[in-house]
Amino acid sequence: MRNSETKTQSPIKLLLGVGLAFLLALAVFWLLMNPDSGDMAVMAAFLALSSVVSLASGYAASRSGWMSRMPSLRWALLTTYVVAGLLSFFNVWLTARLMFVSAHDLQIATILLLFASGIALALGSFFSETISGRLAGLRGSIREIRRSGFSTRAEILGNDEIAELALELNEMASQLEAGSKKRDELEQMRKDLITWVGHDLQTPLASIRAIVEALADGLVEEPEDRARYLSNAKREIQSLSLLIDDLFQMSQLDSGDMLLNLEANSLSDLISDTLERFSALAKEKGVFLDGRVEEEVDPVRMDAQRIGRVLNNLMGNAIRHTTKGGEVFLSARRVGDKVEVELRDSGEGLKGVELDKIFDRFYRGEESRSRQTGGVGLGLVIAQGFVEAHGGKIRAETGDEGGAQFVFWLPNK
Repeated sequence: MRNSETKTQSPIKLLLGVGLAFLLALAVFWLLMNPDSGDMAVMAAFLALSSVVSLASGYAASRSGWMSRMPSLRWALLTTYVVAGLLSFFNVWLTARLMFVSAHDLQIATILLLFASGIALALGSFFSETISGRLAGLRGSIREIRRSGFSTRAEILGNDEIAELALELNEMASQLEAGSKKRDELEQMRKDLITWVGHDLQTPLASIRAIVEALADGLVEEPEDRARYLSNAKREIQSLSLLIDDLFQMSQLDSGDMLLNLEANSLSDLISDTLERFSALAKEKGVFLDGRVEEEVDPVRMDAQRIGRVLNNLMGNAIRHTTKGGEVFLSARRVGDKVEVELRDSGEGLKGVELDKIFDRFYRGEESRSRQTGGVGLGLVIAQGFVEAHGGKIRAETGDEGGAQFVFWLPNK
């Protein structure tokens, strides 16, 4: 479509250009020479004849497609200069031949035309070499990008079309480089997923298998022992269920298919439910739970189920990493048009943890501690995803008195 438009527009542009030159030449001749009607008619006839010859030659050269068959742009430009120079020489020489009476004056004009044509060709060769050199540099950048990767950038010189092409090439290389890094990151995350999930699936499955085999073989006869075995199996099944739910939530976050049910809800009730839900686990570990919510916090426009999941993930982490006799404190308050929720513990803190990576998927801090506490490393990622889906932010830091501190805020306009 674009090629056909170019072919139809090129003759029109040539016609307009030659016509403008014809009118301009006549106007200058009339202004400078003040000719009578006869001389004006003769000059118009000469210029018209020259214009027709130029139009025919230019159109024939354009239709022949000779530029596309040139071995390089430099030769195409040089050939263009030669053709334009010959046409200019012919136009001026023919007009001079018809109008000059003196043969001496005609010879002088011919010599001057030859000299001017030579100068024009020399300058044309110089400028065409400059243009072809810039294109050669651009081609070299493309080859370097293809050979060594997407970190290479083309040099941008000037503000013309070649500079725009170099800029477009650099932007394309940047996008390809970002895409390549993203692909490598996704591949690494896929490997991490297989590694971590494989480990976290293997442990509860092995425990469930041992329990089922013991019960099936009749190795457990006492009712108390059977109840204990079944309780352990239930706990391992629940661990598997949580892991699968984490993976499902991550798939929703990654695909962008997660829909929030935003309604005016009570954050106070949500925090109270969270403290009650983890009270048994905290009592078992000897950890003291406490919380406080300021009166003006409620109501909060939020998805209660998602924010409840955020509180569960943070609370579960806090209790796991708090030693016996420690404390976990959960609070909420209003700050301007936002609601700020803070959870802090008196546990081991965030030693050995890179705070800028703590919300990265599969990040588990110190390896030994991660293996002991378990988890595939998705809890904080899911918490961050849910908070940011509400338009909020979450951060982690070391508390003033040690321990870990997680703070997130939600808009509540």
